[in-house]
Amino acid sequence: MAHKNRIGNLFSLTSFGESHGPAVGGVIDGMPAGVEIDMKKLQREMARRRPGQGGVSSSRNEADEVEILSGIMDGVTLGTPIGFIIRNHDQRPEDYEHLKDVYRPSHADYTYQAKYGIRDHRGGGRASARETTARVVAGALAKQVLEKMGITIVAKSITDVAEVPQGDTIGGVVECIIKGVQPGIGEPVFCKLSAQLAEAMMSIPAAKGFEIGLGFDFVNHLGSEVLDKWMMKDGKISTETNYSGGIQGGISNGNDICFNVTFKPVATLMQTVEGIDSQGNTVTIEPRGRHDQCVVPRAVAVVEAMAAIMVLDNILINRASRL
Repeated sequence: MAHKNRIGNLFSLTSFGESHGPAVGGVIDGMPAGVEIDMKKLQREMARRRPGQGGVSSSRNEADEVEILSGIMDGVTLGTPIGFIIRNHDQRPEDYEHLKDVYRPSHADYTYQAKYGIRDHRGGGRASARETTARVVAGALAKQVLEKMGITIVAKSITDVAEVPQGDTIGGVVECIIKGVQPGIGEPVFCKLSAQLAEAMMSIPAAKGFEIGLGFDFVNHLGSEVLDKWMMKDGKISTETNYSGGIQGGISNGNDICFNVTFKPVATLMQTVEGIDSQGNTVTIEPRGRHDQCVVPRAVAVVEAMAAIMVLDNILINRASRL
């Protein structure tokens, strides 16, 4: 089985890099040719995700400047693979040397070791949220294509992250609404649009829950209370309500696509915690490094990016579903 560093089918992203390596980056395949790209817009998307912005975000200071290596010439896509990198400048691998043989609670340290027999202990390596910079690049480019189709994607935090106890962390929820997707987008059965969105969102570091439409609140209602009844609106078939979140049978119905993503509290605490070493001995882990107190503010841009990748990919696939 191939390693799963790639997402998407016709429009796809393969990402690479570790948190404290020289760079992170990716290769985007399937971008249509002839699309004018606004690099300033791209960098604005990167700025929404980057660290070093104060508040509950990590103090790591990365400019996150995107270097395009291929696939775009004179600001226009060529239809060939778009290669890019984002260099890691403010890296401090020495902050993590004491963790070389230690498994931290609720981190991927042990699971990566168990899978590969080796791991990058510097800031979580590949498991670090630093990897999501590549997703934001691909999503930003996808959004520029979708905007030309009249499709917009807007996410926001619906959790109050203003108060975080000193040395501790909190989780939260990101709400996302996709407007303008025409009816009929998505593959039924095993590749439902809702299932693909769930896979994309749950691949984001610290994501622990996904719900679409009324989601988990469906259990608090009778079926008669949550039917999306059909109606004609402005000469088009629509529904009176949108409990389904814009997707029925795994296929878009033309309504807004609405979903929530829940993120757990960051596992790295700026306080002393207990872990174990590779021999199973209990060890005391002293706080070091620079870490988010809450991932939600920066995760908003990542949620939008992953949604854009999935929607554009499915629109391109849909063009092959009928003559």
